[in-house]
Amino acid sequence: MFNPDIYRHDFPILSQQIYGKPLVYFDNAATTQKPLCVVEKIKSGYLEQNANIHRGVHFLSERATEAHEAARQKVQQFINANSSNEIVFTRGTTEAINLVAFSFGETFCKADDEIIVTEMEHHSNIVPWQMMCERKGAILKVVHFDDNGVLNIEELRSLLNEKTKLVAIAQVSNTLGTINPVKEIATIAHQYGAKVLIDGAQSIPHIKVDVQSIDADFFVFSAHKIYGPTGIGVLYGKETLLEKMQPYQGGGEMIQKVTFEKTTYNELPFKFEAGTPDFIGSTALAEALNYVEKIGMANIAEHEHQLLCYAQEKLSAIEKMRFFGNSPKKSGVLSFLVGNIHPYDMGSILDKLGIAVRTGHHCAQPVMDHFGIEGTVRASFSFYNTKEEIDILYNGILRAQKMFKN
Repeated sequence: MFNPDIYRHDFPILSQQIYGKPLVYFDNAATTQKPLCVVEKIKSGYLEQNANIHRGVHFLSERATEAHEAARQKVQQFINANSSNEIVFTRGTTEAINLVAFSFGETFCKADDEIIVTEMEHHSNIVPWQMMCERKGAILKVVHFDDNGVLNIEELRSLLNEKTKLVAIAQVSNTLGTINPVKEIATIAHQYGAKVLIDGAQSIPHIKVDVQSIDADFFVFSAHKIYGPTGIGVLYGKETLLEKMQPYQGGGEMIQKVTFEKTTYNELPFKFEAGTPDFIGSTALAEALNYVEKIGMANIAEHEHQLLCYAQEKLSAIEKMRFFGNSPKKSGVLSFLVGNIHPYDMGSILDKLGIAVRTGHHCAQPVMDHFGIEGTVRASFSFYNTKEEIDILYNGILRAQKMFKN
């Protein structure tokens, strides 16, 4: 049986007290905590091998370069990409999507072409496509979900046609917790010649990802969602597509030769990595991936599923409790409201009890519009969370309910 207590000592932040109460951290969908090995990797990177990469012939530069490129290979292995050339380091999921929206859009899209997104997307997987459509004169179409948070696959089929250039979809909804059938969606989209971008920000820390198995054309995620540092992320793209796409940014590193008459671009993946990369962050990301592999993604997924089931059963006993997102295939996210208590008020009271949850629209306002609400309280789980912490959340909600006489 999985025992989270074995790993909690790797996260000293979890042992602190908030307002005199033990910290209960249920904001993992926003960012995960970092194990000591990741923090130590960042520290040693700056203390032992801090030198700009790729350009130097001295010892520190060569060692930093080797570590950075080893991290790229680690990411390749972790998501089962075909080549390390398909792994582009970015600042995070948001920049990775913007990169594809610009570079893919400039290369492949024209007026009246169509992009499909879903109603449950994070703003980061909506706004860049809106901007691209405005720039190119393309059309944005939306696939909706039902009141359980299940995507309407038949509607997707009806929207696809020869004008569809790309389908952009979250593998896991950050608000509803829905696990979308991305492999099936990719198969359907590819029948029409459309490409598929999968937002993996909420899936990468919870389930095993195999980009070749799901046949993703693009897959994006952020390090800080999977126990790594902030400020670095990954774009996976099929090599044949990346080769054809225009660079997203210009500057150093992404060039082969620069003259005032003409500039030629570097080979993959460096064509998309203008400027000095976060070579400290990349090695820390690799350390985080090693860490979760040692625990086992299957073990993580099973424990978090048990937490979700326990939380749903426990919290559903609370009077006037409403859950948003009841898909039969869910990740460890619970979005809820209790009666007419405003989510901000609920979150503030829980905070005073040492319980960290997220409140608001979670950068998914179309989801809130679907249900006719302003926002929710969101509790999101990690492998280091426990059933005892869910009991504390339960009691905290009851206390808030009593305070508001709701």
